Amino acid sequence: MTARVRLGDEVAAAAGPDGRPVVALETSVIGQGLPHPRNVECLERMSAAIRGAGAVPAWVGVLGGDVVVGLSDEELVGFAEPGRVEKVARRDLPAACARGGPGATTVSATIWAAARAGIHVGATGGIGGVHHGNPTDVSADLLELARTPGLLVCSGPKSIVDVAPTVERLEELGVGLIGYRTDRVPHFLSTQTSVEIDHRVDTPDEAAAALIASLELATESTVLLCQPVPPAFALGADEVAAATRRAEDRAAAAGVRGRNLTPFLLTTLAEETDGRSVEANLALLESNARLAAEVAAAEVTAARSG
Repeated sequence: MTARVRLGDEVAAAAGPDGRPVVALETSVIGQGLPHPRNVECLERMSAAIRGAGAVPAWVGVLGGDVVVGLSDEELVGFAEPGRVEKVARRDLPAACARGGPGATTVSATIWAAARAGIHVGATGGIGGVHHGNPTDVSADLLELARTPGLLVCSGPKSIVDVAPTVERLEELGVGLIGYRTDRVPHFLSTQTSVEIDHRVDTPDEAAAALIASLELATESTVLLCQPVPPAFALGADEVAAATRRAEDRAAAAGVRGRNLTPFLLTTLAEETDGRSVEANLALLESNARLAAEVAAAEVTAARSG
């Protein structure tokens, strides 16, 4: 454990002799990714999905000058209040802790904290990546995935980033992608793209085996387990691409850039799709949380039997 990274009570108990499975979760999806009160619904659905699979949800955030892995229900209420918490990537952790928080962690900060807490499995919606038309605008998620061991369940790159350059960058960084019951990279709100995935698993046990192998090999990088959005909620690829272009045009007209760009694009995308992107986002977040819990449980079972 690293100084200024502390475990919540339930997570600390799960990490004890019983060795219950734990799933790390980013709070940025609550603080910036979804509108109120849908963010509260997301929190409840993801936590319930994880508990239903026999695991413990470990929401990560900056509070009281520490990075807390396993925020309590009472603490999470504040993270869901509109405009209250700042967005905290891994690079922002020292400044956020110095100010005392509250800070909602992105994927990069969340997997960094989880690894230091000994948690190997996390879940999110979509990862950041290379933005359209600007190959130098790259999410901090990618570098952190390259240097942090574990497994992250996601639905591929967010729809607002360029999938092919993002996958190429991940390959350059040595981050392995595995499709969960798919042979092509999912694209967040769309079920799949034309980009093929070299590796596939079809069960949580198979995914856990890949995680265990990665940890034993000390690859020091995250395994990205890519699960498509549930088909009933998927949006068409052409529809998402057109809505994304309109959102990008609105961002350019408003002068939005940097760390504010992604939240703006996600909000605008919801408007451009009449709220359907929010429903799809909630569905895939819940589905990814459930799968992550099943993989974490499979890892614990394998450790006990091995």
